[in-house]
Amino acid sequence: MTKKCLIYIVEDEKDLGTLICNTLNQFYFDTKYFSTGQAAEQGILAKQPDICIVDLTLPDMDGIDLIRRLQYKNIGIIIVSGRDALTDRVLGLELGADDYITKPFEPRELVARVQSLQRRMQTHEEKPAHKAHCARFAGLTYHPGSLTLNADTPTQETLSRAEADMLLALLKHPYQILSRDQLLGENTVPYDRSIDVRVSRLRKKIQPENTKNTLIKTVYGAGYMLVTEVEWG
Repeated sequence: MTKKCLIYIVEDEKDLGTLICNTLNQFYFDTKYFSTGQAAEQGILAKQPDICIVDLTLPDMDGIDLIRRLQYKNIGIIIVSGRDALTDRVLGLELGADDYITKPFEPRELVARVQSLQRRMQTHEEKPAHKAHCARFAGLTYHPGSLTLNADTPTQETLSRAEADMLLALLKHPYQILSRDQLLGENTVPYDRSIDVRVSRLRKKIQPENTKNTLIKTVYGAGYMLVTEVEWG
């Protein structure tokens, strides 16, 4: 029997939280509702969900703080918030959120976003981008299985899933231009600028120190290109 996707909804408005739960249940997702960030953290410690849907305005903490604590737990994160400021969107995406939906929204749209994220997560787990165990490039070693960069050194970096998906796409096609759509995949949304945020963050993590040559080159009007040799092994 296929395991159901478990989704935690962290939302201070009980009516909305209940609506989200009921809607997702109709599409065969398991759900659990939390009205505070602290309650959600306790629930996650007891049983880790596959996806968390997080409101930014919680009664006991800023939702951004909760997302910051979840970013390396291999949990899909969708932000649902009435806060539409660019700074909130950018910070949420920088911290590893997979999607950002502003209120008000149609419940069916949220279902579509959840289904898209679930497919991406399943693809990442069931169909590795490369059969090799790791990729070596520019003096770095990336381990797809653990989403870690330089896993055998004291300077280990852990990537968010969104960053890992992007890096894998680039590592599979060095010296090839990849469009924004190719890097975002199913996460593409009209006017979505998350690609710029994630490329910037990824550059900081993989860029060798004391060098001005960027490893991820912006090809204006076309996309991005990884400009280094990659060895899989």
